[in-house]
Amino acid sequence: MEIVNKIDELFVTRNGIRSRGGRLGLVPTMGALHEGHLSLIRAAKAKSDVVASSIFVNPTQFGPNEDFSRYPRDLEKDLALLERDGVDLVFVPSVEEMYPQQSVTWVAVEGLSDRLCGKSRPGHFRGVATVVAKLFNIVEPDIAFFGQKDAAQVAIIRRMVRDLNMPVAIEACPIVREPDGLALSSRNAYLSPQQRQDALVLFRSLLRVRELFADGERNPAILIKAAKNVLSGSSAVRLDYFEIVDPDELTPLALINQPALVAVAAFVGNPRLIDNIVLEP
Repeated sequence: MEIVNKIDELFVTRNGIRSRGGRLGLVPTMGALHEGHLSLIRAAKAKSDVVASSIFVNPTQFGPNEDFSRYPRDLEKDLALLERDGVDLVFVPSVEEMYPQQSVTWVAVEGLSDRLCGKSRPGHFRGVATVVAKLFNIVEPDIAFFGQKDAAQVAIIRRMVRDLNMPVAIEACPIVREPDGLALSSRNAYLSPQQRQDALVLFRSLLRVRELFADGERNPAILIKAAKNVLSGSSAVRLDYFEIVDPDELTPLALINQPALVAVAAFVGNPRLIDNIVLEP
């Protein structure tokens, strides 16, 4: 496994890969790897000839009062996991490498970036789109792999790729959960044992929606009310949003007569967790 820190060095490695032909897959991450990330690596290996991954905690997607400085970091462990799972190339740039002084160019996906998490995290998706665009330009992957847990991010990246004619396919991989249903997240490391139990209410609220949907309910307002009733049973959880939206446009649906993204975000103590399911009529 080759580890590269500098963009110029990565260009050389990338060009060597390109000269040999084959399909290059990329798994962008912010490190603190868990089984969810590793499922993306396995998906990449199944669909690519060469697998690259990046580890970069991107400061531009964190707000001024968010957890950039405290975000979990364990580079040695991350690199060991990537090597164990057969990654060929890892890009580990510094902040200064990715954002040179006086850098003033941003990528903003208008409209979509203000929906779901974008409402309560202004500028978050601008930071996401910018860093992903940079990684696509640097690595030039044929296909990039993202987790369905970040469904809004996937929708925004897909729109960016379409609008900017980027020659990269976007693959969304299923959410990986603990046996009790908690969606895997690097931020789960922040949770105390009690908060870990409290956080299960997010998935229970989604399961309640799925249950009512299976029974024939198609009115999002009724489904959202039922989910909020479940969430209100835990005083330790502070809801950010619970919405049922179009998976591509992230706009609220008045009736579920098409695939629908059911998305929840909530604070469990200080950590902010997200989860979602997709309903198929």
